[in-house]
Amino acid sequence: MSAAPTELPIEVEAFLTHLVVEKGRSPLTIAAYRRDLLRYVAFLAERHTAYPDASPTDVDEFAARLRTDGLAASSQARVLVSVRTSYRYLAGEGRIDHDPTTDTESPRRPQALPKAIPEPDVLRLLDSIGEDEDPNDPLVLRDRALLELLYGTGIRVSEGCGLGFGDLDLDGALLRVLGKRSRERIVPMVPVVVRVLREYLDAGRPALVRATGATRDDADAVFLGRRGHRLSRQAAWEVIRKRGSAAGLDPDVLSPHVLRHSCATHLLDHGADIRTVQELLGHASISTTQIYTRVATERLVAAYRAAHPRAGASGVPAD
Repeated sequence: MSAAPTELPIEVEAFLTHLVVEKGRSPLTIAAYRRDLLRYVAFLAERHTAYPDASPTDVDEFAARLRTDGLAASSQARVLVSVRTSYRYLAGEGRIDHDPTTDTESPRRPQALPKAIPEPDVLRLLDSIGEDEDPNDPLVLRDRALLELLYGTGIRVSEGCGLGFGDLDLDGALLRVLGKRSRERIVPMVPVVVRVLREYLDAGRPALVRATGATRDDADAVFLGRRGHRLSRQAAWEVIRKRGSAAGLDPDVLSPHVLRHSCATHLLDHGADIRTVQELLGHASISTTQIYTRVATERLVAAYRAAHPRAGASGVPAD
């Protein structure tokens, strides 16, 4: 078996030069392209095939080799993108006669499951707000209302920070939310969320209002920062990290989106219909919400295997 090539064909070097000169790619990026393309050219050399003469079958079998070599799907996709990009450029420049990657599909990257924290941890987080501090402090009232709202409704942090007084119907326990692409939806609130919002609006928010210099947007904002301006997403993030750390939770795994994921997962754990969760979260597609059913199922399987009396049985008959 011949040694793997250490040089790329002149056509491929021309492609890399294009990336440097015309696209301004960094040396690290070029090095990554070079490694991927050397791998491909070595595969072609095993088949006694030159780079310009490769066929769609060659490319498909190279993709199969990447799978059998045990590369992660993300690494497979990166290598194939390098190969496809090189052929696409060279075919477009007329340096080669055909592009054999036209019908090649990149491997699907596994969809990351959303993170959720266990219900007891969420309850500890919420119940800890106000411990060892004045429970009537305006910032304590605000933080409690913010976190209860995010977990209780599953709204995005940007949606929570963007709330105005016209979006609240506390008597009806309803929330009007303007989501992505300006899609409006109505979200119900559980009694505890309504109660802590009332407490914050009655006794917390007035103390945060600026005496002078407030904008019209600040005046309409439900959640205010300590200086009286509308609370930003970044400030809300810091509130959650601070409160999570105080409750003994890992601040590196806690975020506004984790509270949203936890709301969805816990609703499904308690039997909520997936269409209801879709409407609540404002997902345009049911496929986005179905990710949470995988989370709930995996949690169910793990709990079953940990708790069932026969879970440890081998299934092998005794002698």
